[in-house]
Amino acid sequence: MPRFLDLFAGAGGLSEGFLRAGYEAVGHVEMDVAACYTLKTRMAYHWLREHDQLDIYNQYLNREISRNQFYDHIPQGVLDSVLNYEISTETLPAIFEEVDALVGEEPLDLIIGGPPCQAYSLAGRSRSETRMVGDQRNYLYRHYAEFLRRYQPAYFVFENVLGLLSAKDEDQTLHFDNMRALFRECGYSTEFRPLNASDYGVLQNRKRIILIGIRGNYEGFYPDIPAIPNQYLVSEVFGDLPAIPAGGGTTEPVPTAHYDGQYLYESGIKEYDTEPVTFHQARPHTDQDLEIYRIVVDTWNKNGTRVSYIDLPANLRTHQNTTSFLDRFKVVAGNLPHAQTIVAHIARDGHYFIHPDIEQNRSITPREAARIQTFPDNYYFESKKGVPSRTLAFKQIGNAVPVCLAYHVATALLDRFDEQN
Repeated sequence: MPRFLDLFAGAGGLSEGFLRAGYEAVGHVEMDVAACYTLKTRMAYHWLREHDQLDIYNQYLNREISRNQFYDHIPQGVLDSVLNYEISTETLPAIFEEVDALVGEEPLDLIIGGPPCQAYSLAGRSRSETRMVGDQRNYLYRHYAEFLRRYQPAYFVFENVLGLLSAKDEDQTLHFDNMRALFRECGYSTEFRPLNASDYGVLQNRKRIILIGIRGNYEGFYPDIPAIPNQYLVSEVFGDLPAIPAGGGTTEPVPTAHYDGQYLYESGIKEYDTEPVTFHQARPHTDQDLEIYRIVVDTWNKNGTRVSYIDLPANLRTHQNTTSFLDRFKVVAGNLPHAQTIVAHIARDGHYFIHPDIEQNRSITPREAARIQTFPDNYYFESKKGVPSRTLAFKQIGNAVPVCLAYHVATALLDRFDEQN
């Protein structure tokens, strides 16, 4: 099967989709320490599963062994395939040396990944005084190109936000045009499509640019990635999880209830009935926020309408900004076919992601967010020091590529590899 390298890998949503499709991961490069541990643990999970030793993984999740003791059961080469680096001009030589050893004598078939999107996103530009012009994150694609020059994969997959299409450099040229020109200089033809995760088994409205490059001069090579009709509602991600109040729940494994539906199985989120989940822990909220949540959920459940910030009772409006971000309190509506986009801001507060059950009256948990991102229930999100962190889990989940979207891109591209062979 094709071998890939994942750059700017994050917590591994993109990688997980390619692994599920049958690709082999040669290595991952990621700057965030916590995300690197998440990747190590996930690669350890795949190795243990392949060798019929998942009881060791379950011992770790149940805190019967420490993270170091858990890693002692894993071949060092598996753990060392995750490289903790910020990709920069200064670090490239060291990264190349380690990737060279991981790649070995066999060809590297594919490079995947997308640089951090803040510099390209419309939201990021709107919050920046300079509109992100000159921000060094705009130019991370140049480092991506250096990996293409060195390893010459047959294909590459570059993922980013729709704002990439309109982001401009200081000379008013489009970063996207400059990027594609550089990839041409590296010997690659490129084609792209804007894809919405909601068309590919994800109960979330999340639009992304998926650019695919092929080595050589080609046209019309972009694989057909047919959309999947969605017959499910967002409530599918909540139904079998224990009901908990604000501040309730735990990061430790808890069993799920019996599940009569099909979505969680079809999406690969759930593998077997009553499978335990981790990080089903709700953040606490102030009395004021809880009252706002009750109003927001009650209005939605009764009328199917969203509550604008300026429509809240005066005693609950404490923000001075009453002209923008008026939908800052928003329920994740269980009776809709898709939720709003899960973003990294969920690590700061949950106001935009309120649970639809007014009896629970809280924002969603990391596990619920992970399900909306189609991470499997057995996916564990690590911290820097091995102590579970709800905040770091939220951050990793919000920054990730939905696994099901990645899987369908990977499966479609696999057909191209099969044709070449």
